[in-house]
Amino acid sequence: MDLYQSLSSSAALKPIRCIDMHTTGEATRIILSGFPELHGTLLEQRAEYRQKYDQYRKITMLEPRGHEGMYGALIVRNSELISSGEAHIAVLYLHNEGYSTMCGHAAIALGRFLVDTHDLEVFPQRNALKFDPSTQTTVVNLHTPCGINQLSVPTAADGSRSDPTKPVSFLSVPSFAGALDLVVEIPEEKRWPQLDGRTSVTVDLSYGGAWYCMVDVDQLGLGSLGRLDTKAYDEVTQIIKTQIVETEGLVREISIPTGIEWYLYGVMVVDNANTAQVSRVAASETGLCFFADQQIDRSPTGGCVAARMALAYAKGACQLLDRRAFNSFVSDVSSGRGAFIGSNVEEVEIAGGRGISSKGVVVRIEGEAFYTGTATFVLETEDPVPEGFSIRDIESASQSG
Repeated sequence: MDLYQSLSSSAALKPIRCIDMHTTGEATRIILSGFPELHGTLLEQRAEYRQKYDQYRKITMLEPRGHEGMYGALIVRNSELISSGEAHIAVLYLHNEGYSTMCGHAAIALGRFLVDTHDLEVFPQRNALKFDPSTQTTVVNLHTPCGINQLSVPTAADGSRSDPTKPVSFLSVPSFAGALDLVVEIPEEKRWPQLDGRTSVTVDLSYGGAWYCMVDVDQLGLGSLGRLDTKAYDEVTQIIKTQIVETEGLVREISIPTGIEWYLYGVMVVDNANTAQVSRVAASETGLCFFADQQIDRSPTGGCVAARMALAYAKGACQLLDRRAFNSFVSDVSSGRGAFIGSNVEEVEIAGGRGISSKGVVVRIEGEAFYTGTATFVLETEDPVPEGFSIRDIESASQSG
């Protein structure tokens, strides 16, 4: 304890307190304190963190305190929707590249944590949560950069703590398809041998709080996701993402509603044939998602479950209330344990939508999250690596130099 107190009092920054959890193997580092307390709207706070305080994200996400797959959820205790009574708490999501608009696996983890904590300094409105003894669930309205996610958390009979034996669920923001069967040309110098003479791949684009590109595994020629080669999929998904973003005129083929920011967050490789089977669902599939700066999602990617459910609905492949299972490579090797379950609960009009994006759905996503530990991070004044580092960034810089 004496060393803890000494480090805490002499550190260059205030100690950063965290709770670590995982959702199907995907980390969520919930940041309780130590970041600067900001004011303004949630998006204004995100912009200020990005412009003035990005050191804090790097310290907690990158090595040596984090790793290439670390993901963060910064608890925000003041926002415009908390002030209006629409939300109980807010969050900013952090990753290897910056700040994201949506995160399903972290929402599931936050659901458990926000019910379990009774620290009013961490969660000032904890006592305002309503426990329903008939369903033994507690509802939390979470303000995220893309809107409100309503979390439904199974809770012990006395209402004091979450029930880890049952999945947390949340309702997505309105989700919709943006482009079907979009042809992405691959320049000759970027084509990989397994394209076998083809010059393009065909993809779908959909929004589930963030924009995702879905590409069937058969389009890539690399074999099924049952024989996982992350390096090969990393390379080809990065090519596809770059081509979509940088090809002049291609974005005009995407039906982007007014008021929805266009930013391609992730590429999801989908395998419908090789997937762990889950009971009591209409269909199962496996996905491998590369998001942000090619960070690999270990979980089935909650935001992309919303995007894929909206895509299936737009294609007529599922009806309202159909339950579909979504695996990742982690849940696949666990015989489907840890799969996310998605169901479209309501058809909605998309404000500012056009064409295929004029109608969408609200999606319920279910999943399990578990605690892995607690941590307090410090930064000594003499530390020669004050902002952490990424091996990927160092490697890239060394090769371009």
